[in-house]
Amino acid sequence: MKNRIKPISLSMLFLLFCAQIFYSFPAKIQLSGQEEKLDEFFQKDEVTIIVTDSGLGGLSIMADAVERMRESKIFQKVNFVFFNALFSKEGGFNSLKTRKEKIQIFDSALKSMKENYNPDLILVGCNTLSVIYDDTSFSEEASIPVVGIVEAGVDLIAQKLETSPESKVIIFGTHTTASEETHKKKLEEKGILSQRIIVQACPELVNYIEKDYASDETEMLISAYVAEALHKIKDTQSPLYVSLNCTHYGYSLDFWEEAFQSSKVKPLGFLNPNSKMIDFLFEQKEQNRFERTEISISIVSMVEIGEEKIESIGKRLGETSPQTRDALSFYELKPDLFKWKEYITSSGQSGSENKNFMF
Repeated sequence: MKNRIKPISLSMLFLLFCAQIFYSFPAKIQLSGQEEKLDEFFQKDEVTIIVTDSGLGGLSIMADAVERMRESKIFQKVNFVFFNALFSKEGGFNSLKTRKEKIQIFDSALKSMKENYNPDLILVGCNTLSVIYDDTSFSEEASIPVVGIVEAGVDLIAQKLETSPESKVIIFGTHTTASEETHKKKLEEKGILSQRIIVQACPELVNYIEKDYASDETEMLISAYVAEALHKIKDTQSPLYVSLNCTHYGYSLDFWEEAFQSSKVKPLGFLNPNSKMIDFLFEQKEQNRFERTEISISIVSMVEIGEEKIESIGKRLGETSPQTRDALSFYELKPDLFKWKEYITSSGQSGSENKNFMF
């Protein structure tokens, strides 16, 4: 009997080791099926990269990508375009009543990106849009790689929960991100138990962050949503991760930390997938192909971006990329950037979010 126990134990240890490897070095699921397209992308000397979001949160991703691209010297020239997919001051994707409307309008925006800017890569730096991308007609015919942020967030959460088996995670997101529960479903597919996952919607928060990420109103909203999320957890002293699954939320990281501190909860970590989603662009084997990389940046929007928002978001962007901050000050207003009105089939927009708020 003793002779049999040892090999069985070793086998189990081996399986546990393999499981740990799986979660520590997750497959790049967001790139699955796009390897050939990416190989072609990296063979080019000059590329155009579009970053899109239904607001200004994705600018933080572009700012990071701009500076990392400058340092890595992968291409001779990179043309960055930030494409604001917000279509109306009266409400955005989260204010639409039907999922079909969201898909059709985002599909229209994607086709405009292709027709007007001929990108070599599209980064969907928005959880709200990433969760519906696969259902657009553009996704079925895209000849270029399109990478969303959801899988990066899921992989990041899965890694952390696997290293701490007793831990839970609170996923903060917009109304659409929360209602779709894409992150939760994909985590469950990875073997994470549903009771370890708490999803918290944060209506109206994005607009407050854009107006002033450091305002008292932003702080109060974050504090309220943290309290609401913690109320869903029976044992708030158990190990906990906090995942910020909206590109805007990281602008106000200090308030998230303070809200948990005030609640006497000390998270194991705050997870922000913004930077992780572009890691695939900067693998060592691709770097230093050229002596320097020339960077150009343009920011386009069909909705006017007020001075208040330019000042607020620009201040944060300047900490990472002064060039991106300056580009925001000189953004291009294009009222006919893409079609959307003909896709609104319901009367009015949803009351789930006040029409004066963007998402």
